[in-house]
Amino acid sequence: MKRTCRINGHEFEMGTKGMDTEMKHLGNHGYNQVGVYQHSFGPLQDKSVITDGIGGNTDLRPMLESAMVKGLKAISSTSGGAGTAGYALIPVYVDQRIVDQSRKYTPLVELIPRVTNMGMTADYNIITAKGGATTAAEDGALAESNDTYDRASTAIKFLYSVGRVTGPSQAAMPSYILEGFQPSGAGNAAGSTFGPSAAPNAKQIEVLMKARAMKELEENLIINGDASSDATQFSGIVKLQATTNQLDKNTAPITWDDVETVIQYAFDDGGRPKLGIASSSVVTDLRKIMMDHFRMSPSELGGEIVFGIPSRLIIDTIVGPIPILPSMYLSNTSGAKQIFFLDTDFIEMRVLQDMTYEDLAKTNDSNKFMLKIYECLIMRATPFNSFIDNIE
Repeated sequence: MKRTCRINGHEFEMGTKGMDTEMKHLGNHGYNQVGVYQHSFGPLQDKSVITDGIGGNTDLRPMLESAMVKGLKAISSTSGGAGTAGYALIPVYVDQRIVDQSRKYTPLVELIPRVTNMGMTADYNIITAKGGATTAAEDGALAESNDTYDRASTAIKFLYSVGRVTGPSQAAMPSYILEGFQPSGAGNAAGSTFGPSAAPNAKQIEVLMKARAMKELEENLIINGDASSDATQFSGIVKLQATTNQLDKNTAPITWDDVETVIQYAFDDGGRPKLGIASSSVVTDLRKIMMDHFRMSPSELGGEIVFGIPSRLIIDTIVGPIPILPSMYLSNTSGAKQIFFLDTDFIEMRVLQDMTYEDLAKTNDSNKFMLKIYECLIMRATPFNSFIDNIE
């Protein structure tokens, strides 16, 4: 017995004999024996009993009919109608990693010594001039000489970062990974990376983000704080150094002679700078200068030829090696770029209270909190530092 059927516009003659041959024939047109079997009988194994005859209790035909109907009604990516964030049958799978695109490196927060402070001001004495020693004749009259002392006082300032998390967000938000969150190093050398931080719930992610914001505020104030323009801020390096040991380029390019000269300024005033902090474009300018002034032949590099200089920039000066760090808080505007050479032995963060977490009043279905720091920056000897200003 033979029968003709049409599948996808193709006619096929099928008979009870040689069915295997017929199925292989169908396979050449995009069908195969297994696929056709599953289309008809679903998950049933071969030789399964569909009905067991007269008086039997087995009849799987209703189930097979249901499988056939479902097979004929294909599910597509738009099945089930439109949903809130897509189509109803397909959920949205959100990446568990969150990247902070506004991140900034904060090296000075860790590199400047943090010193405990008692009271609401950081007070210290400085000697601005010595009366000096003299020579005299034998048994000559001896007069005392007077030294000049001065008192400096810097007010402690208060830094805050406030967050709030609602009850529903606590209940509904899954855990996330803040990828590239924890900074280490200055950001311009191997190992100076942002590491991940786990945030298992909504409260934790809010606390972590507010803590990061606090550190970035602290770094910015260390460099650009100005208590004269905003009384809530403490003054930073730019304000405190003012014009002491300034080499003003007046929009001219930086040269190696400028570096040598300005280090000499600090040296002649008693300083021994140990750290350089600069606009990132000034660090690039210095790298170019070093390439021009200090050349190395391939034979000096051994078997591996490296183009350029190491990413970690250290300059040798009359006071010894000084690492130079790029700051994300100094301007790259031509004519306003800067580089500071700092004697960090005499620069301190005076801390009345370091970063502390505190819950705030609960007035509705949310948890509100704050992070706070009480501190200020002091530079106990500005003549020990120097800087190049207004670089092209």
